[in-house]
Amino acid sequence: MTPAFAHSPERPLPKRAGVVVIGGGVAGVASALTLAEWGVPVVLCEKGRIAGEQSSRNWGWIRKQGRDLRELPLMIESQQFWHRIDAQLETDIGLRAGGSTYLAESEAELARHAAWLEEAKDFQLDTRLLNRGDVNALLGQSDSRFVGGLHTPSDIYAEPALAVPAMARLAAAAGAEIFEGTAVRTLETAAGRIAAVVTEHGAIACEAVVLAGGVWSRPFLENLGLALPQLAVQSSAQRTTPAPLISDSTLGASGAALRRRLDGGYTVARAGAARFDIVPAAFTHFRAFTPILKARLRMLKLRLGRSYFGPLGRHRWQGDQVTPFEAVRVFDPAPDHRLLDDVLQAAKSLYPQLAEVKVAERWGGMIDVMPDEIPVIGPAPSLPGLVIATGLSGHGFGLGPGVGHLAAQLAVGRPTLVDPAPFRYDRFTGTA
Repeated sequence: MTPAFAHSPERPLPKRAGVVVIGGGVAGVASALTLAEWGVPVVLCEKGRIAGEQSSRNWGWIRKQGRDLRELPLMIESQQFWHRIDAQLETDIGLRAGGSTYLAESEAELARHAAWLEEAKDFQLDTRLLNRGDVNALLGQSDSRFVGGLHTPSDIYAEPALAVPAMARLAAAAGAEIFEGTAVRTLETAAGRIAAVVTEHGAIACEAVVLAGGVWSRPFLENLGLALPQLAVQSSAQRTTPAPLISDSTLGASGAALRRRLDGGYTVARAGAARFDIVPAAFTHFRAFTPILKARLRMLKLRLGRSYFGPLGRHRWQGDQVTPFEAVRVFDPAPDHRLLDDVLQAAKSLYPQLAEVKVAERWGGMIDVMPDEIPVIGPAPSLPGLVIATGLSGHGFGLGPGVGHLAAQLAVGRPTLVDPAPFRYDRFTGTA
């Protein structure tokens, strides 16, 4: 825990704030930074440590390429936020404009990339299709297995473990009060709207709350009587020892995805490969998730075990009771070594420059997934003053600053930088 952010008798919680942000991941920290820059009194409460969970465990890609078109306006804004934030930091967070590339091993894959590019043409991106020769030149190979690809030169990437803590320090310098080791247990209402958050260290009166709790958002809302069709899946990733440069671009292929790291190694993982531990909410929201389960069945491992009764299971508590957020300060699941062995072997097969690399570290993470794989960013209809910002669905690191900025605008009633309608909470209920 960063001493500057720790709760202590010498640094007690404030009695009041304009907005309280729940969750110290990329979206929550970006929201706190935005509010502080506007002069809004803001307190961020994180149950464990800043970026302790998925915000430091992701791949570090910050891409427009391949996005759901509903996300693209927000993603375009988010990339600009990343550049602005990076310019204000004294720390090198590894932000690089190396571009992003999706590689195709078959004409069918290439056709899917071409179809997305056609759908996204109104956004006037700098994305272009690559042929076999283009890919060989990009990879420094003469006989790669790829027939082509999709490339966006303006896409960027960064080191997640460095970026979000640095952003938190920037938020604190702007006036945000940040408290690690401070779980928010529940909310209090008065006159039909949010009046305070109840933390393990006491209550903070406030006018609005931004819930950016990642996989913990669903159980938090369930305890308030609100249903959120969000499930958690476990991902695995690894970093390698230093290796020769393949490309400055991030590289995505069906067998392995790569990003060059500041230390000269690579973050290596596989898109879509995850494990889902069945919890009671899986049965509640099964119908909503059926399309994803069908589409990802070959890549997704389903497991029924102790997690059914774990912290993301069905629990209820009062404000004076210990919560699952205190029982598990930081979700740190074991990585899937069998999967990662296969991914590394695939990477070495696709990229000869990696022939001699070894594994430097492996880790697991928990991803908050929505049925349509785009986030919820908007007010909770039955709790005025509560703005939900969750469900980033495995591609939220890049989108996070935009998510946090939009949530901050909604929390204080400012005009929004993009139309928030595609992200509304009630889109799953069929109500307007």
